[in-house]
Amino acid sequence: MQSVQPDGSARLDAIRLEVYRSLLLAIAEEMGAALRRSAYSPNIKERRDYSCAICDAQTRPVALGDHMPVHLGAIPQSVEAALADISLEEGDVVVLNDPYHGGTHLPDLTAVRGVWVEESGGPIAYVASRAHHADIGGLAPGSMPLSREIYQEGLRIPPVFLVRRGAIQTDVWRLLLTNVRTPVEREGDLHAQLAALDVGVRRLQELAARGGTEMLTAAFAALADYADRLVRAVIERIPDGEYAAEDFMDDDGVVDEPVPIAVTVTVRGEKMRVDFSGTATQVAGNINAVAAITESAVRYVLRCVAEATLGTPLPAGGGAMPAVTIVAPPGTVVNARPPAAVAAGNVETSQRIVDVVFRTLGQALPDLIPACSSGTMNNFTVGGVDPRTGRSFAYYETVGGGMGGGPERHGLSGVHTHMTNSLNTPIEALEHEIPVRVRHYSLRRGSGGAGLQRGGDGLRRDIELLTSASVNLLAERRRYPPCGAQGGAPGSCGESWLNRDGSWTQLTGKSAIEARPGDIISIRTPGGGGWGSVGS
Repeated sequence: MQSVQPDGSARLDAIRLEVYRSLLLAIAEEMGAALRRSAYSPNIKERRDYSCAICDAQTRPVALGDHMPVHLGAIPQSVEAALADISLEEGDVVVLNDPYHGGTHLPDLTAVRGVWVEESGGPIAYVASRAHHADIGGLAPGSMPLSREIYQEGLRIPPVFLVRRGAIQTDVWRLLLTNVRTPVEREGDLHAQLAALDVGVRRLQELAARGGTEMLTAAFAALADYADRLVRAVIERIPDGEYAAEDFMDDDGVVDEPVPIAVTVTVRGEKMRVDFSGTATQVAGNINAVAAITESAVRYVLRCVAEATLGTPLPAGGGAMPAVTIVAPPGTVVNARPPAAVAAGNVETSQRIVDVVFRTLGQALPDLIPACSSGTMNNFTVGGVDPRTGRSFAYYETVGGGMGGGPERHGLSGVHTHMTNSLNTPIEALEHEIPVRVRHYSLRRGSGGAGLQRGGDGLRRDIELLTSASVNLLAERRRYPPCGAQGGAPGSCGESWLNRDGSWTQLTGKSAIEARPGDIISIRTPGGGGWGSVGS
């Protein structure tokens, strides 16, 4: 039932709050469905590499679709960055991708739009759609090169108007499409993002009309407060103490040395401090992550722990999380400063941050925390000229691996885990879109770690190039395997291979290849760690 507080504002009981929570989440999911169904590129329509969100007038997240966990903390920062630079009017859409100004890495373009209702003097909420575009210019097709500075990674977009009062800004549109290798695909994907925002605006306006604007804005505030309370409840279920762990990136793609990521988690009552002091300073290669990525990884871990301890998801990924302090020293690989290269920070370093935070909490909650999953997205980008059309092509995908075993079950095989919630690109779609042929696709039997609950197996995916093309691989866990937990064995490391003229050559995890017709790139992904001793 609705009630009224002493100041006259609306107040929601638990039942009505849950109704609004479900409605807002459904809107974010419907936005995602509109984006997926309207998109041109297989990376979005097949792999589902996108996220949609709703923030309130104070930019607090109130609904995040169950899309990409790596975007959990990043989308609200994008909304904040857009509003810091631009005063939005009804019908305006702002686009941005600058990792040092609200973004994560350059291929992720975020579009932000305000939501007005008749009686509101300003926007009552903001909707945002983020999608990974298969090319945004830069040194190599796919915009995931072995870069040494951000300028090599593509077109860097601060918050700018893409749409103004309902009219597309043709100068910005032309500027963007002129700097990419696949302008038709990019234009289609951008229109899909705008369609997602249209859906979000319409549904929120309908919700305000049906239940009242005051009730809707009260629901925003109540959900933010509820999320904060749940985060505190999660932390209270973690035993007080100080827990520390360290893990390593294989290398940065430039210097052949491991890159440590260290974290100390301190729990006191309902407060948590996650301190990355001791982590490596930012590096020459592109594995640097910006602060939004680190926040997203911590949010994701807490969301998982909430499901395990409370049996309920955290609304909007945990809201503002005032109970959690994240210390990410500036100038480190978890909070890089410009002009550091960051293309792989979003996809690879985020996974290692999750691994190391889980390892700390495994000391506090040994019967809840699983072993490490594959710990890499195994990024594959390829581009060139398609002999079938005479036009440039650029393609990006990630390849799944093994899930870590957990206290109650074996790890799944051949799946995307943790910071990526994307799907497999079907062979038929891949071969239709670009000039390649998939020669082999199977599980790597036995690559999961042994244990009471064994780790899932990784994958092997062999792709033959049918034309000359530039190929870039960004992958991890080629040296340091995914760890087991509670006596379980680690998973097998991944491998990358090139077959040229019938001869196999092993590649490093981060490789750039000028491929010839007939070359085969073989990506063999890590298995997950095992959980528990077999004899226990």
